[in-house]
Amino acid sequence: MSATELRPLAWRGDAKDGRLALLDQRLLPGTVAWREFKDVEAVAQAIRDMTVRGAPAIGLTAAYGLVLAAQEATRKGFSAQLRAEHLSRAKALLAATRPTAVNLFWALEEMDRGIKSGDSDAALLEKALALHEADVAGNARIGEQLLRRLESGMNVLTHCNAGALATGGLGTALAGLFLAQRKGLSIHVWVSETRPRLQGARLTAWELTQANVPCTLITDNMAASLMAKGQVDLVVTGADRVARNGDVANKIGTSMHAVCAKHFGVPFHVAAPFSTFDPKTASGKDIVIEERDPDEVTTVNGERLCPAGMKVYNPSFDVTPAALVRSLFTDRGEVEPVTEARLAEVLLTPGGPR
Repeated sequence: MSATELRPLAWRGDAKDGRLALLDQRLLPGTVAWREFKDVEAVAQAIRDMTVRGAPAIGLTAAYGLVLAAQEATRKGFSAQLRAEHLSRAKALLAATRPTAVNLFWALEEMDRGIKSGDSDAALLEKALALHEADVAGNARIGEQLLRRLESGMNVLTHCNAGALATGGLGTALAGLFLAQRKGLSIHVWVSETRPRLQGARLTAWELTQANVPCTLITDNMAASLMAKGQVDLVVTGADRVARNGDVANKIGTSMHAVCAKHFGVPFHVAAPFSTFDPKTASGKDIVIEERDPDEVTTVNGERLCPAGMKVYNPSFDVTPAALVRSLFTDRGEVEPVTEARLAEVLLTPGGPR
């Protein structure tokens, strides 16, 4: 399965009898298994338990979840008022699944405009499919921007998973690496394992090997030593939310890599679509950081790693200050320098690329 063939989610069926198919990312890389969903409650649970993950993919999943909720209302013959109440509850259910990735809330608001306009099930499905197609196209534009920074022989470090598994298309941070491989550039990727859920080891390493991109797995605490030896030319990560001033929330450990990159003079870039930008959040200190189950830290495959009863702090994300980010690759253009004024110019200017 190549990167161009890999997709973490797909709509199957039509507007009358459809279902959402998700690649169960909890089982990768050992097992490639798809699950189908026909009700919004199950979709919400799939987001919570990380069957699907990655900010753009979560947003698209939520959009399809509202389509399933609309289909349920139609099957049950709800009146207009009951339908509206049902879809409002479905939106709230999906919004409560994960608090940090703003793409989730962006997609729900995009869909809600159609719901409030009285769109039919078919029109809502068309809207969700359009959001999906736009993400695919946007991923390609993001990848082209990173590609311009790459040269044969480079060593690139990435953290967590921002490839096809996290989006509707090629990915964000990994898109340019896949494009480089297609063009014959000899690029090597350092893949940080990304404790505690190991998205780098399980998912990014799997995607890169599927696409025949040379890569080496490292533990998260090895990055500084590689930079000190001159073995990292560029760092690129994805993002789950970009505040109005350019501060970036991404997988826990990202800020550590950014600080090290600044110290050793290594360019640190972030790749994310417009839907990850949150102009309502002034800075990183205003971003809600999700905290997850302590078992993610204390156990691996059911095996306990520490004494019973040990206190655990398990934030899923951290915030990297805008001052540490060289540039932001987006589907609406490259943002450099990463400042509030430049972000507004690139992302919010009417008539800009969409």
